[in-house]
Formats: sequence, C-alpha cells, structure tokens
Amino acid sequence: MDSATDAFVAHRNLLFTVAYEILGSAADAEDVLQETWLRWIKVDVSEVSDRRAYLVRITSRQSLNRLRTMKRRKETYVGAWLPEPMLTTPDVAEDAELAESVSMALMLVLESLSPTERVVFVLREVFGVSYDEVAAAVGKSPATVRQIAHRARRHVDARRPRETISAGQARAALETFQRALETRDLQGLLDVLAPEVVLVSDGGGVKTAAPQPVIGAEKVARYYLGGTAKAEAAITCEATVVNGNPALLVHVNGEFDGILAIRVENNHITGLYYVRNPQKLTRVASTTPLTLR
Repeated sequence: MDSATDAFVAHRNLLFTVAYEILGSAADAEDVLQETWLRWIKVDVSEVSDRRAYLVRITSRQSLNRLRTMKRRKETYVGAWLPEPMLTTPDVAEDAELAESVSMALMLVLESLSPTERVVFVLREVFGVSYDEVAAAVGKSPATVRQIAHRARRHVDARRPRETISAGQARAALETFQRALETRDLQGLLDVLAPEVVLVSDGGGVKTAAPQPVIGAEKVARYYLGGTAKAEAAITCEATVVNGNPALLVHVNGEFDGILAIRVENNHITGLYYVRNPQKLTRVASTTPLTLR
C-alpha cells in the first residue's frame, strides 16, 4: 500500500492535468482521480513496470467514461458552456507548451471533438503518449488511434490560434481592454478588439449571460458598456493568471462577478471567455498545480 500511495502521490498533479484537459472541469477531474485511486490500490504494484504510464492509462479510461456522461449533461446546460477556469501557479505560465494546452481558447476548441477524439488528442499531442498506450487507454487498435489522432489534430489546427504570442503581448492587450472597460471608453474597446472578435459567456442559468456568442467588435463593446450602463454598475478588474494565461477577475459594484479570459492574435483580442456561473468559480481562491510530466 505504501508503494502504491507513493506512486499515486508522485504523479497526482500529472493525473489531474490529464483529467482536466480531457474534461474541462476541475470538479470532474477530482472525481476521476478518486476513481483512479480506487482502481490503483487493487493493482499488484510489484507487477507494474511503468507506474506512471499505468496510472495515466487508468485516469484516461475513467476520464473517457466521465466525458461521455458529461456530453449528455451539457446537452441540457443553460446557455453556452465554457471550461472551468483555475488560478494556476507561476510555473504553468512559464511553460509555454503547458500554458497553451490549458488555455481557455484551446480548451474550448477541444469541446468540438468527440469524446474519443479528445482523449486521443490530449494523450498524443499534449502528453506525448505512445500510440500503443493511447490505444490501450481508449480500447482501439494502434492503427485506428493513428487515424483518430490525425483527424483530431487537423480539426484542432484549423480552429486554434494561428500564431503563438508571448504572455507580455497578451497582458498588454488585456491591460488596454481593462482600462477601456473600467472607464467606459467605447473607442478604446474598439481599438483593442479584432473586427471578428467573439464573446462567449457562461452563466449556467444561474447568472445572466448571452445565450449565444456575441460576434463583432462593436456588438461586443456595446454588450459590455450597454449592459453595465443600464444597471449603473461600476466595473473594476484585477489582473491574474488563469489556466496559465493572463486573465481578469471582474468585480461589479465591488462584488466578484466572474473570470474573463482572452485569445489574442496580431495584438488584438479575437476571443473573450467570460465565466459567471458560481459553480465554476470555486478554483479561483487558490492556485492549482498542473504539469505535463
């Protein structure tokens, strides 16, 4: 038992990261880790040559099962569904590969994959798991997994940000947006928003949110300024790091309202992801360690 416990604890952050990237939900990822542990302690650890790989396989299988259940749950979700944001430790932001893989922008792209495609993509493209190990995790042949991986990669590449930007560039765009939002500067918002910018807001039926994505710089700017003006609300923002990327903690009249993450291309904001659902804001009080290794 001590040996099993040591192995699980040693790889816990990795297992959580795998589950979170597959599920987009920290709460569900924690449940998957519990299920992984219950299966792991029944294994004869002395017979396992690669404990890390074995644990990743169990976690992936449980995540795939949970993902299929979540798909049905999302079908009845009120409004747009966004991944659960998390405050992350500084080392996550310093690892460009990890920060990109858990960014809200990419996590939202992964939502468009089928459950099996998502597991295959995450294991193969993010964590570099061998095709044989991925095949064992999803119950497919290695040849089939290669085809699924190719299809998923092509799908994601067509939808992910077209350029890699630095954290400094993202912060600069976010600071400009923050100043314009707090001072109700319409032109300032229009200057930093890309013409084709898309705003996705998630209230989960608990908080008010746009039922459909808001598209276009002027519509997005007026959505923010018009909505807050009607309520005569004062918006203040606090810079933070969510999912390894610059983001804002948004307060309305002094009360915490939600997390705003962005996608930046060519120094302009092309995506805004605003999570207001209180059930998805439980991981912003303390940081969560993530790792690819």
